[in-house]
Amino acid sequence: MAAISEPCRWRPLHPLHAILLAFPFPLFLGSLLSDIAYWRTYEIQWINFSQWLNAGGLLVGAFALLWALLGLFRRGTAGRSRRIAYFLVLLAMWIVGFIGALVHAKDAWAAMPEGLYLAAVTAALALIAAWIGYSGFPAREMD
Repeated sequence: MAAISEPCRWRPLHPLHAILLAFPFPLFLGSLLSDIAYWRTYEIQWINFSQWLNAGGLLVGAFALLWALLGLFRRGTAGRSRRIAYFLVLLAMWIVGFIGALVHAKDAWAAMPEGLYLAAVTAALALIAAWIGYSGFPAREMD
């Protein structure tokens, strides 16, 4: 006789964690768009906008990263590898964003094209982290 197993339930993010995760992608995307605007116009104010948006993404992303780190220490093995992947993507997003902040701290002429490339990678990592986080985590192992 075949054993009947219940389907795996997916648990969404905590509402406060979801709010924190909602900010990094738009902020890093805005930083990327500001870098593109600077690249096209050479108007220095666009680099300033990019720096502020990057700083905001790093600030809120740090709290989302901290929440994901605490989520790694939860009891149970359900979704452990998914939680680790989520944490690692958030960590990579934060590290690349921090390096991008250091590059943007240089003179506006010296920040290109490295700042543009780092902003693109950071925005892509923020999108991947949001995708993983908002798709939820297993509540228990499948039988």
